[in-house]
Amino acid sequence: MHSNTQSADPASTCSHTLADIVGTVIGLLTLTLPLFVIGHYSSNSAQDHQQPITYNIKTDVD
Repeated sequence: MHSNTQSADPASTCSHTLADIVGTVIGLLTLTLPLFVIGHYSSNSAQDHQQPITYNIKTDVD
């Protein structure tokens, strides 16, 4: 038996395809989900923590 021969079992190729799809989905979630979470929470915290701009105007009373 050679080490580079393919398996003739069709169930084996189906499980490999399913594993490839699941691995791809996990990889995409790992890369994209943190970006969405950071973007979501950073936009909310920036709006909640804005301080109003105040100006102190000194007037001279004669």
